[in-house]
Amino acid sequence: MAAPQQVTLCRAVPSEAEVVSNLLQLYAYDLSETFDLELGSGGRFKYDQLPLYWSEPEHRFPFLIRHGTAIVGFALATRGSPGSDDPQDFDVAEFFVLRRHRRHGIGREAAFQLWNEFAARWIVRVSEGHHAGRQFWTRTITEYTGGAFEETVRPNSPRQWRVFAFDSRNRVARGS
Repeated sequence: MAAPQQVTLCRAVPSEAEVVSNLLQLYAYDLSETFDLELGSGGRFKYDQLPLYWSEPEHRFPFLIRHGTAIVGFALATRGSPGSDDPQDFDVAEFFVLRRHRRHGIGREAAFQLWNEFAARWIVRVSEGHHAGRQFWTRTITEYTGGAFEETVRPNSPRQWRVFAFDSRNRVARGS
């Protein structure tokens, strides 16, 4: 687990956009084993939506994950999800913890804090081919919800997605 240093999820501000962008490079590199991601001509992975996280603050929410004072990852959330027809549902668009800090409860704690930040119905999507991600999200969502979630498989080209849906309002209302 993540003790003794505390895990914090902090809203990223515009001056931290470069930090999030740099972390996105590591995230994309990790995901390039599962997805057909290619470097652009400048030697970086593209993520065209990142500037929208600062220009659309009512719909997009960037966060940095810290363990103690060290930045160890990021989360990007959106109001509205490709996995739902309800524009008020929240979506875990991207979520990343540095490899060195995985399997210590940091990602779990950061995900819990994210879901508690917005008392809402949440959608989490993960590629069927991303085995470690599927295991993490299944375990984390099961623990967070006490098993009160929906799980579906959604076909998509070129791969299928596992889609989890749950409501954090129940947990937040209990003060958990």
